[in-house]
Amino acid sequence: MTGVQITSTPAATTTANPRYKVTFRRVLRSEWSKFLSLRSSWITLALAVLATVVIGMVAAYRYDPVHADQHDAVALSLDGITLAQLVVGVLGVLATAGEYTTGMIRSTFAAVPRRLPVLWSKCLIYFGVVFVVGAAGAVASFLAGAGFLSGKPIALTLSDTGVLRCLFGAALYLALVAVLGAGLGMLVRSAAGGICLLVGALMLMPVFLDLLPSNWKTDVTPYLPANAGQSGFTLHTDSTMLSPGTGLLVLLGWVTAVLVGAAYRVKHSDS
Repeated sequence: MTGVQITSTPAATTTANPRYKVTFRRVLRSEWSKFLSLRSSWITLALAVLATVVIGMVAAYRYDPVHADQHDAVALSLDGITLAQLVVGVLGVLATAGEYTTGMIRSTFAAVPRRLPVLWSKCLIYFGVVFVVGAAGAVASFLAGAGFLSGKPIALTLSDTGVLRCLFGAALYLALVAVLGAGLGMLVRSAAGGICLLVGALMLMPVFLDLLPSNWKTDVTPYLPANAGQSGFTLHTDSTMLSPGTGLLVLLGWVTAVLVGAAYRVKHSDS
């Protein structure tokens, strides 16, 4: 009797390594994780809110109807935006230039070879976060100052015409300044250089305009980044200022120009 040996071969099981497609959503999630992990980001945002609220409260407390050069409660409550803009702008610069300083950008671009989604993700995150934080700070500053201004001619409430537009306009201004800082940081790839350019754009350009003929200065001044953005959260504009909508569009144009330059360098330069 002949025995037949039957050998069963187990089916080969091969587990392919999962391939993860780099999508914008995943890049955005990665950049959000970076933002959450940086304690300095939250400290900086807290300082921006603190500057907005405290300076606004002090301005309202010190308001003197006899010697006042400001004519409404909104202008007083938003006095701190001048300092807050520098804080959030520097935060934006550090968000991008900081990775070049530490060398982390090499790992980032290795994971995202197309590169540009990294820039857009950073800008989107900082725009959204700063807008929310800026709106909270502006509203808190207005409400805190309202107690000191109660019964005075310039007193206003949130329901008065134009008040909410100004408060959220201030938040939009801060958010655009943060994106401007992020674009400058990615453009020059240096924290110090980006901060210098930011300060120059927001605070020094008006000083340089004093060297121009007076008629040129009058025509150019409203279109500077800070002046154009300020018109977006001014309750009563005058003939020397742009309209709120036009001012914010001009500021958006400045931000777009910087982002185009940053995108070009990111796309065509080695990290």
